[in-house]
Amino acid sequence: MSTTNISVPPKVIGTKQPDVSYIDRFAVRVVVQNNAGEVSIIHVKTGNYYKLPGGGVELNENHSDAARGEVQEEIGATITMRSGGCFATTEEFRNDLHQISYCYCADVLDATGKPQLTAEEVVDGLSHSWMPLEKALEVMAAVEPTSELGRYIRERDVFLLQEARGILKP
Repeated sequence: MSTTNISVPPKVIGTKQPDVSYIDRFAVRVVVQNNAGEVSIIHVKTGNYYKLPGGGVELNENHSDAARGEVQEEIGATITMRSGGCFATTEEFRNDLHQISYCYCADVLDATGKPQLTAEEVVDGLSHSWMPLEKALEVMAAVEPTSELGRYIRERDVFLLQEARGILKP
């Protein structure tokens, strides 16, 4: 997918430390909207935070395939990617990780599937719900994560949801 439609600079989260050797990771995040106009957010019980569906992009994997796979695994939905490509990016520096996340919008084709969570995701207590965008933003911003990871993810995904406002269907 193209990343040429990005109109805002990447949001940088964390500070690059000159004495740290970072591991680069590329990821996709997806703002998924259903026919009722609701978006899906995932609650992570361990760390008490909410996140958008998404995850790492494997070597030689395109962003569309990664996005569709992550949404299928995490919320059990099949989606169609919206045209326009990536609309926002974030760049994170946490511990020894340098992660760039590319965010896309997608529409649900079928939400009747069941999530296929990894063992770690099951242990972390992942569960998803659907709600209007403004409610999702309110819920994500109001939660107090109990982990550093959760604080990074809250900042990242609140930013991405805010950027999606002008793209989503009313």
